[in-house]
Order: sequence, then structure tokens, then C-alpha cells
Amino acid sequence: MTTTSTKANVLMLKKLLIFTLIMFAFGYALVPFYEKFCEVTGINNLLKPDVLSKDNWVDESRWLAIEFDANTRGLPWSFKPLQTSARIHPGEPINVMYEITNNSDREIAGQAIPSYSPRYLEKHLKKFECFCFTKQVLKPNETRQMPVQFVIDPGLPDDINTVTISYTFFELPEGVNVIKK
Repeated sequence: MTTTSTKANVLMLKKLLIFTLIMFAFGYALVPFYEKFCEVTGINNLLKPDVLSKDNWVDESRWLAIEFDANTRGLPWSFKPLQTSARIHPGEPINVMYEITNNSDREIAGQAIPSYSPRYLEKHLKKFECFCFTKQVLKPNETRQMPVQFVIDPGLPDDINTVTISYTFFELPEGVNVIKK
């Protein structure tokens, strides 16, 4: 190999390393930009508690069936609702307990992300307390019960009789904080 091609290879390696470092920094900087964007636009309201208003009313003329679901992704945790379903009137506050167990021999931090069905249920769901608002840190083999308190607004369309509330726990890398309230 000639010295010209060696110099060209070294130059290309330097350019690739610089590009890699810039892309890593860009990816790392996206988290605070995303948090600020969500805060400004109001998109990230899934992880904030709601407030029960005094004019909340209960629609006793209809019933809603609620199904509860729990999942984990990439975590050695067992996670389940202590009740898999409930039947309530829209506007009636409900408290549901979930149980989580760290089945590993190390301390692990996780964050629960909610999802709802039907898709637009989040407009009618008001959560007052939820483990999904904060990062959860479980010690090895620790079991914890955590509440979710919420109400489904009576303004939910009348053709909806069954809703599903699901939480999925993801592991948080060490040093990563939960999305801020």
C-alpha cells in the first residue's frame, strides 16, 4: 500500500469517527428536545396526574366493561393487574391494583407506558394516581403492589361499552430519568 492510500484511509477513518460522534451526540440531545416539544404541545399528558373536578357526574344509565392488561418488554419482571376486569358507570372513580415482581438478582429501574383501546379513550380517561407517572426501581426479588386511580368521563360515546387499559414496562438504562411531569 502506498503512503497516499494510507493517508486517504486515515483521513476517511477520522471523518467516520467524527461523524459517529456527532450522530451519537445528536441522538443523546434528542431526549431533552423531545421532552420540551411534548411539554409545549401538550402531547405528553399521558404521564401527568389529572384532577377530579367537583362537577364530575356519574352516568348511572349505562355500564362500561373495563379490561386491564399488563406487559413487560426486556425486563425480568412479572407484572399483572390484581383484577383483570371491572364494570363501572361512566364518571365513577375506580381504584385498581397492579403487582410487579423483580425476578432477577439485580436492582432494575423501569417505566410503564400506558396504552388504551379504543384509541381515543385517552381523551375521556382522567388518571389521579398511577405508577406510570414515575420511574419504578425494584430491588432483587422485590414484589410491590401499585395503585391506579382513574375515572372515565361520561362524555365517552354511547356506542362504546368495553375499554381496555394496558401498561407495558420497559427497562430504563442506568442514569436515565423518567419523562418529567
